[in-house]
Amino acid sequence: MIPKDATGSALELASRVLAIEADAVRALIARLDERFLAAISLIRDCRGRVIVSGIGKSGHIARKIASTFSSTGTPAYFVHSAEASHGDLGMIQREDVFIGVSYSGESDELLQILPLVRRQGAKMIAIAGNAQSTLAREADVFLDAGVAQEACPLNLAPTASTTAALALGDALAVTLLQARGFSAEDFARSHPGGALGRRLLTHVSGVMRSGAEVPKVSERATLKEAILEMSRGRIGMTAVLDTAGHVCGIFTDGDLRRALEKITDIGAACVADVMSVRPRSIRPEALAAEAVQVMETHKISQLLVIDARGELVGALNMHDLFRAKVI
Repeated sequence: MIPKDATGSALELASRVLAIEADAVRALIARLDERFLAAISLIRDCRGRVIVSGIGKSGHIARKIASTFSSTGTPAYFVHSAEASHGDLGMIQREDVFIGVSYSGESDELLQILPLVRRQGAKMIAIAGNAQSTLAREADVFLDAGVAQEACPLNLAPTASTTAALALGDALAVTLLQARGFSAEDFARSHPGGALGRRLLTHVSGVMRSGAEVPKVSERATLKEAILEMSRGRIGMTAVLDTAGHVCGIFTDGDLRRALEKITDIGAACVADVMSVRPRSIRPEALAAEAVQVMETHKISQLLVIDARGELVGALNMHDLFRAKVI
């Protein structure tokens, strides 16, 4: 636990770190020029893959850049600079684009493989902090990730410099994403195992209740019949259909409570007299996430699923969406 008298200085130092790193990223904006556009063109026109390499802290950043590229429509791999000269360099081909990440631009392990990358005929992009470095001079395109100072009080530990390199990599990836017309559905296909994938890939048809599981009664049904059908369905509602079989209303738990307040003879009541007309509905091909949005917007917990012909094909409530882990 930090001593009370040191709390102030700790917060001051943390604030200073964040301010320095924020300034480092902000400074990159003024340096965006035709070199950035040239890098985008090289990667966009690449017929092979993007190979990102670095060592040490820059290696961690390079791995993250490669991962971000891959998840946003640009196939990319990370190659550890030291491992590259021991066989991994064999994956680099003429059609590839090689991105070297090194703040100094003089990392021995990275420089050792540059002639071999050149021999293979791959194009080269440098992300470095020194325009006069060997890496910058050897590259087809140099992207300046220089910073005024590190956030480390000793001005030694890679902090602001790695943040700047990471942000520059993100700028490349997102710009390429837009250039390729990469969609949310494309993104979801790269993330099928997570919550994002479930939200973007799960459709209403995959989580709704259908067939006999959908509670429904005729508009001529009595209130008692509607209550019994609603209880059978166990989703807090029943659809009400007209003589043509189309939805003309919905009868919910809320409608029942309101009916009990004003009806004295439940046995003689008709469901058409107490149902809600023009109920909210959704198409089966809609995303399940859209169903969540409709429910939250209109403060309801059930939805009827109606197809393009206006026919009832299913129903769902919040519990169905919870079970599908959409919410």
